[in-house]
Amino acid sequence: MLGLVQTSLGVSAEWLRDNCRCAECRDAVSGQKLFDLADSPVVTSVAESAFEVTVEFADGHRSVFDRSWLAAPAPAGHRDESSKVLNADLVSASWLAYLDDDAERLRCLDALLRNGFVLLRGVPVRPGAVTEVAETFGFVRETNYGRLFDVRVVSSPNNLAFTSRPIAPHTDNPYRDPVPTLQLLHCLENAAVGGETTLVDGFAAAARLRLLDPAAFEVLTRTPVTFSFADPTTFLSAFRPIIGVDPAGRIREVRINNRSMQPGREHGPEFYRAYRAFRALLLESQVALRLEPGDCLLFDNTRILHARTGFSGSRLLQGCYADIDALASSVAVLRRQPVAELAAMFDGPGGAAYLGEPVTQAQHMLLAGAEALRVQAPDHLVAAALLHDVGHLVADERHHDTAGAQFLARWFPPAVTEPVRLHVAAKRYLCAVEPGYFDSLSPASVRTLGFQGGPMSPDEAATFAAGPYAQDAVTVRRWDEAAKDPSAPVPAFDRFAPLLARVVSPTI
Repeated sequence: MLGLVQTSLGVSAEWLRDNCRCAECRDAVSGQKLFDLADSPVVTSVAESAFEVTVEFADGHRSVFDRSWLAAPAPAGHRDESSKVLNADLVSASWLAYLDDDAERLRCLDALLRNGFVLLRGVPVRPGAVTEVAETFGFVRETNYGRLFDVRVVSSPNNLAFTSRPIAPHTDNPYRDPVPTLQLLHCLENAAVGGETTLVDGFAAAARLRLLDPAAFEVLTRTPVTFSFADPTTFLSAFRPIIGVDPAGRIREVRINNRSMQPGREHGPEFYRAYRAFRALLLESQVALRLEPGDCLLFDNTRILHARTGFSGSRLLQGCYADIDALASSVAVLRRQPVAELAAMFDGPGGAAYLGEPVTQAQHMLLAGAEALRVQAPDHLVAAALLHDVGHLVADERHHDTAGAQFLARWFPPAVTEPVRLHVAAKRYLCAVEPGYFDSLSPASVRTLGFQGGPMSPDEAATFAAGPYAQDAVTVRRWDEAAKDPSAPVPAFDRFAPLLARVVSPTI
């Protein structure tokens, strides 16, 4: 029988068989499975090495798994409240930079997934531009309000949004199932007095409610309520709880709109007490801004409540809806792009000689990364070890530390780029404070030490050691010096690709 495979990773044989990526098991183009798990034979053996886990089955099939891939944490859902921060800073960017630079686009879209909202400035002030914004990452979702809709004062409005009245914090279209998960609002005109926009993080407020008043949280997650909308051509209704959770109990959706919420006779004091407690938390912490012409606000409609103060005068926003799965897909694709760019650098200029060492530039970095994997270092340090000398591929050797860090900062956080920036300083530091370290350097490393400034002075060493990334830089430095053996097996860059994609996170 298929059972628990006795590996240090503790994963089941069923899961291993189900995730085999070999050519017999997966279509080379689509990546889809060519077998059914129900037809899998029993496991006959399991073997582990520093980098791989090999599983053999009774029918002779052999599956090989990369240990770093197996050890990686399971990806969290993009709406897991554990990563949310109430009243997060509003991330903004210019429209032209967003269009022209994939790293900037990733920064913005990643902020939308992480924080629930982002603001693009300088979007062309013309009708329909809001749909062009949505199409940079996904598809417009058409509703009874149209492919796009004008938010302006109209006579005989079918929705209070089309008046000048103040609107309380709410999510849009709670009467739909499913609701549109993303909303975009593009300002075309704002000569009004008032009309400020307010954003509220519903996930963070719900998490606080669970902490402060678990009974109220329980009521709002298990008690569905009717939301409905009707006009002469439309009738929409959904019966859902105000706070939606997944089977693991994680907050996945907030659905709240007093204008369309219609509790039934069965909703008694317990429900209304819980509702008031949640609403009080929603009003405690808000992000307020005034949208000006050219501003386009994007937000997660299942998480972020939006509101508006009352106004007088002329104000016109155009809006549309989209869905968050397409956004998450675009973010995942953008995360793969720097990995592909780095792979090309390793295959191309990485093949050059490495400053007189017996390995190439790429081999040296791959060996450093392999050493980090061998000791099961955290992802950010494996990435730093692998990429520590990438500056040699983008600049001259005298400034490769800072050049590499600056190059990588387009895509990677300081936990990766700072050890890269400091790995030369770490060599100078170790030469100053660790007896025998200088004698362990290769001849080429001794030669480069001369124009890198030589061993640090006592004051320089003390300043370096006090830095927040000093220890990580020293760790990377040791792997650097150990990665020059021409007889050592060199792993392929592909071994590191999934890890790099996980670590990619442009500075928000």
